[in-house]
Amino acid sequence: MNDATIIEGVLEHVSFANPENGWSVVQVATASHGAVTAVGGLLGARQGETLRLTGRFVKDPRFGEQFKVDSYLTLAPSTLLGIERYLGSGLVPGVGAKLAKRLVAHFGEETLDILDRTPDRLTEAPGVGRKLKERIAEAWGEQRAVKDVMIFLQGYGVSSSLAARIWKVFGDQATHVLRDDPYRLAEAVRGIGFLTADRIASDVGVARDSPARLEAGLLHVLRSASDDGHTYLPRAELQAKTAQLLGLEANTLMPALVALDEAKRVIRRQLDADEAVFVTAIEHAEHALATRLRALAERPAPPLAIDLPRALAGYEKQAGIRLADAQRQAIARAVRDRLLVITGGPGTGKTTLVRGIVSVLQAKGLRLQLAAPTGRAAKRLAEATGHPAKTIHRLLEFDPKSGQFQRDSDNPLGGDLLVIDEASMLDTPLAASLLEAVPDEARLVLVGDVDQLPSVGPGRVLADVIASGVIEVVRLATIFRQAHTSQIVESAHRVREGNLPVLDADGTNGDFFFIGRKAPEDALATLIELVTQRIPDRFGFDPMSDIQVLTPMQRGLLGAAQLNVALQDVLNPHGASLKRGDRVLRVGDRVMQMRNNYNLDVYNGDIGWIDAIDKDDRELLITIDGRTVRFPFADLDQVSLAYACSIHKSQGSEFPCVVTPLHNQHFVMLERNLLYTAITRGKKLVLVVGSRQALRRAVERQTAMRRHTLLKARLARPGEYPERKALESKRS
Repeated sequence: MNDATIIEGVLEHVSFANPENGWSVVQVATASHGAVTAVGGLLGARQGETLRLTGRFVKDPRFGEQFKVDSYLTLAPSTLLGIERYLGSGLVPGVGAKLAKRLVAHFGEETLDILDRTPDRLTEAPGVGRKLKERIAEAWGEQRAVKDVMIFLQGYGVSSSLAARIWKVFGDQATHVLRDDPYRLAEAVRGIGFLTADRIASDVGVARDSPARLEAGLLHVLRSASDDGHTYLPRAELQAKTAQLLGLEANTLMPALVALDEAKRVIRRQLDADEAVFVTAIEHAEHALATRLRALAERPAPPLAIDLPRALAGYEKQAGIRLADAQRQAIARAVRDRLLVITGGPGTGKTTLVRGIVSVLQAKGLRLQLAAPTGRAAKRLAEATGHPAKTIHRLLEFDPKSGQFQRDSDNPLGGDLLVIDEASMLDTPLAASLLEAVPDEARLVLVGDVDQLPSVGPGRVLADVIASGVIEVVRLATIFRQAHTSQIVESAHRVREGNLPVLDADGTNGDFFFIGRKAPEDALATLIELVTQRIPDRFGFDPMSDIQVLTPMQRGLLGAAQLNVALQDVLNPHGASLKRGDRVLRVGDRVMQMRNNYNLDVYNGDIGWIDAIDKDDRELLITIDGRTVRFPFADLDQVSLAYACSIHKSQGSEFPCVVTPLHNQHFVMLERNLLYTAITRGKKLVLVVGSRQALRRAVERQTAMRRHTLLKARLARPGEYPERKALESKRS
């Protein structure tokens, strides 16, 4: 780094340290720059140590001048007083200020060398017995091991923050992993991608055409494809993308692919003119899902003695409604069939239908289980039906220690009817786990809007199940009279059909509006004004609890990250705060849980508000769904500001008011399913702010459903894809 600065000083105080990734805020006393606030990866650095820090001075807009650390070394103190302070700082458990003074008084300048080389001599010092000596020696050895590995890793260009993550996963084996199999870093360490591992591999001498590099490249491309929603890649596409990644010829990759196949790390399936190459776990999941779906669809449902017309009349009277013919037929199918799919857009009566199925079958004494992929979706399902609902992970009793579901074919779910809402969010691995746990005698109803965005994970389960023609499907297409007056519903259906929504809605009572802004800066200013002033003043929505900004992307001026900062500065600019990297969390902030945390019983997409920051106990108190959750500081990388979030993160949720920026900055993300999903998240009011060109592109473009999957084919033609198909003839 050309502009790197090196400073040396004594670490006097640790303001903050994340034990998970080593990111720290510390105060360092230097001779050259006075008192310095240093931030960065400082795993293993302790109070009292003399540090040599490499990095650069930066000006933080909130916290002033800081030194951003890229790497560091611990220097041995050079004076007797320095050694005494170093040992007495709490660096070594069991050695306090008094014992440190005795050790230095007895051993002098040799103290640190004795700890390193001949710790048995510690018993020569007054007051140090055998047990204390062993405890001191063990603690000293552990902290030295951390530092030795950190120094080794930084010697190969690994930043101190990445080195901290590597140490966290591999411990004192990190040096062996780095030398022998650096590509394991990309698989095992969060935040280290293939390109970083490849650079490290090059630094330690791995050849560009080594089998390890070729295999790692193929696996990386396959896993990236899974992140993009594919369950497999055609072999030709896989080889082409991997060759481009590695800077090699595609024809050099076949031996590596064969080796991965023989090691069962990938599975190859014959296509018409190519091969499908899967990561093994995903192929197994897709195969198991197809097998289980067909088995349920082909087996007759247990007979149910029921006077259906009377039951339907009872439900209509109880609910005060009149069911449409399609809804009555759907309830009849739920009684008759073991496996049923219900799909339809907003205003077509899905909720009424599900409520009817639950009411009729519960009245017959059937035991019901209701679930959805997210906590917010499960809560909505429970509110709609009056019956308890869970997340699918809770339903399947996920064990965070083992990483496994406790419910499976050997320990199936109880109940006679299982209803899964928001089924468009089901990815292939989760759907396979769910179907495995469905009892043989139970009925299963999958409910979802197939035109919404597909799952974040690999697959397009709901769409493939519907397209296969194997499963009974109820399609709700009629918009009910009470929804006809909603411009939200009308706009959503127009977008679904590939038409622009009505952009010139007249009158003050509308619930869908488009506000044209060509420049992204103008769109941002308008959005902030809408959220903070115009919508609250005109419609009475609370910007902190009722209004949700949904954006296509995380980055950019109109991405979730910058929108959150801008909205926080206006809506919640003051109060107690905590800095996490580049983020500031304040009491009163609206926040979202970004991934499942089973220990805290909070889930991906849960929204809450920060009540307090407890710096003594190093916890944040966040209210989620009426209960207070105590978040350890170490878990706060899972929490994000939620004034704005991505449209993908909003799946399964509804909000009183939705505001969506749509601009050419979002060019690569603009497509029909994305816009449709954003519009259908709003219950009472939706506003789109941006350019007509971006809106038109979003309506005309539809790529989210173009995913490589074999589920549809496996369902329709099960004999073509057995458990394992020999491909020896292709291995040449």
